Amino acid sequence: MITEDILAKEFIIVVENYYPQLGELLDGCYVKVITCYWGRPPKRLQYIGIYCSAEILTYVQAKKDVLREVADNMGLVQVVFLNASRLLRDPMSKLKQAHPRLWLDLHWVAT
Repeated sequence: MITEDILAKEFIIVVENYYPQLGELLDGCYVKVITCYWGRPPKRLQYIGIYCSAEILTYVQAKKDVLREVADNMGLVQVVFLNASRLLRDPMSKLKQAHPRLWLDLHWVAT
C-alpha cells in the first residue's frame, strides 16, 4: 500500500510534468493526502488537501478541474482547497498541539 506522503509527492510530480504552470503555483502550497472513513461498513476515502495562502488560493482554485482530473486518475476522491492563513489565525484550532509539523509547514506557506 502506498503511504500518504508518497501519494502526495506523486500527485505533485504528475501536475508538474503535465501542467508546468500549475506546478509552479503548487510550489507555494502544502499538499497533503487526507484519509477518512465513511459509511457502513466504513469505507476508506482519500483526498488531496491543498493548503495555500490567501493570495495564491484564487489562482489555484481557478484550475480545480485540472487538479480534480489528476486526483481522479490517481484513485483519489476529491481535491479540497484550504486557506492556510485563516487556519493559523483560528483561536479554537488545536492544530499546533495535534500536528506541530503541519502547523510549522503552514506558517511557511502563509508567509
